[in-house]
Amino acid sequence: MTNPAAAAATPVAHEANAHANQFALLKQRRFAPFFWTQFAGAANDNLFKFAFTVMVTYQLQLGWMPPAMAGLVIGALFILPFLLFSATAGQLTDKFDKTKMIRFVKNLEIAIMVLAAWGFVRADAVVLLGCVFLMGLHSTLFGPVKFAYLPQVLDARELTGGNGMVEMGTFVAILLGQVAGGLLVAVPQIGHMSVAVGCVLLALVGRGVAQAIPKAPATDPGLVINWNPISETWRNLKLANQNVVVFRSLLGISWMWFFGAVFLSQFPSFAKEVLHGDEQVASLLLVVFSVGIGVGSLLCETLSRRQVEIGLVPLGAIGMSVFAVDLYFASRGLPAVPEMGIGAFVRQGAHWRVMADLALLSLFAGLYSVPMYALIQLRSQPTHRARIIAANNILNALFMIGSSVIAGALLGAGFTIPQIFLFTGIANAVVAFYIFMLVPEYLLRFVAWVLSRFVYRFDIKGESHIPTEGAAVLVCNHVSFIDAVLLMAASPRPIRFIMDHRIFKVPVLGWLFKLAKAIPIAPQKEDLAAYEAAFAKAIGVLREGDLLAIFPEGAITRDGELQPFKGGVMKILEGARAQGIEPPVIPMALTNLWGSYFSRIELRGGERVAMAKPFRRGFFSRVGLNVGGPVPPVEVQPESLRQRVSALLAA
Repeated sequence: MTNPAAAAATPVAHEANAHANQFALLKQRRFAPFFWTQFAGAANDNLFKFAFTVMVTYQLQLGWMPPAMAGLVIGALFILPFLLFSATAGQLTDKFDKTKMIRFVKNLEIAIMVLAAWGFVRADAVVLLGCVFLMGLHSTLFGPVKFAYLPQVLDARELTGGNGMVEMGTFVAILLGQVAGGLLVAVPQIGHMSVAVGCVLLALVGRGVAQAIPKAPATDPGLVINWNPISETWRNLKLANQNVVVFRSLLGISWMWFFGAVFLSQFPSFAKEVLHGDEQVASLLLVVFSVGIGVGSLLCETLSRRQVEIGLVPLGAIGMSVFAVDLYFASRGLPAVPEMGIGAFVRQGAHWRVMADLALLSLFAGLYSVPMYALIQLRSQPTHRARIIAANNILNALFMIGSSVIAGALLGAGFTIPQIFLFTGIANAVVAFYIFMLVPEYLLRFVAWVLSRFVYRFDIKGESHIPTEGAAVLVCNHVSFIDAVLLMAASPRPIRFIMDHRIFKVPVLGWLFKLAKAIPIAPQKEDLAAYEAAFAKAIGVLREGDLLAIFPEGAITRDGELQPFKGGVMKILEGARAQGIEPPVIPMALTNLWGSYFSRIELRGGERVAMAKPFRRGFFSRVGLNVGGPVPPVEVQPESLRQRVSALLAA
């Protein structure tokens, strides 16, 4: 289901789920020209920056910028415009046609690269530092367009795949740009001229491809631009903070850029001073890192069943920390040897562990970042989306500048580069844990993702019937103690559950359901106040436009059969109707779950208990969820709803 505001804002037809996988988007005009424009721009950024970094590290002798600090200085100067101009860029993107903005930015890139070409030919570090700042401005203007364009032309269920493709393409472009920059600048006599020509040609190619991007009309054409960057920056941050999950996701992405900036800025010095390699070894490290990011980004759609699956974020965070810490152990104590090329480098077994750590670290970073970007795009208001992205860029800039300052201070204090990697890996674990405690949805989705893929083989049919926006009541049979967790795994959005108050006493599961803000309900005869409070909270969930799930049997089945439905769903719909809310009802049926570890089983003596004999069905037992089409609330009756669920069980 497409966001109606976004759909109204663009003439581009959404071909929802019509393609087999994310790669098919490259055949569609709504995506392909944009992808290649972004690809050319990222390649040019990195050809320019890395060639300049290598030139300063290996070729020029600048007393005012020692080689160990070159990457940090260039990185900080590049991201400074994000801090200064992101607020303005976000406003411009919301106000004007995004395609026109893209073409303007690509025209600007051509002018900057002509100036940079002159700087390379003259080997003028001051001119090139100025171009670093200007390319940062170019990227500042392009950032909000890039991430606001995708949700305007892609269906919600295509966002993960689309973002994965863009992330993969970006890092492949980074890889190619940095490899080309490192190799070209090292060519004797003609290296600087080769880099100059390459930068200008890539800018021209990017502008040519941008001409084919279809129109993407403004989402807020009446917006009055506030040219004061300070007040607008503050306004954007407050705007983002209105949605707690979105804002804290922005913080999570910004931390990822802090983490990545530490590694990327140190690669030339790491290759030279720790691994004792030449420029080609530095390029090889970037190849490995970029391939890892690309693979991780592409895996997101496969691992997420083509929905926005933020359960991958904790998995990504764990992998980032584990392999950052192992990189320290893999790279410390390497013997000092003469500077070596790629051939000598790869012949040493110890270096393969270093490359494996970099590859896996970056793969998990891809799993971490893509779902977060997709979540922000999905849950931001279309009219404010570019300004939310601008707020993200502001935070990214602050965190990346912070990473440069902290890494520089650690280097100045005598820390080695491997020790900085160790510090960053440990800090990542602490920060990730803090974020997941602030936003339990990430942790809950991770548990649901693990359970639905490693404890069971979870097959979903009819998932497109689960609304991607707006209020709805999900009605499902009740087979086991983890029914709610499986429904979480199936839905692209958070679900609030009405659940028997006794389930909150179950160890671990009770804690998870409290994190999920499940609504406890007691029988009317047992606790009337709790009974009425549960329905009041349920109606409040629908009033907020969220998903509400109820198990109308009232309890977990004791014999595996579908029990009679009680009238709770009718009470909810009547209360919602009294407040002018008419949410559709989505029938669901969990299949083949009876007899599994979390459901009841009959033991000797006729006693039926749950969570006995944990391996009685082995590993990866197949279970399923069948989702039916929406039922208008006026057509809902307990018995007819039970018949629909029964039919889904038999499907």
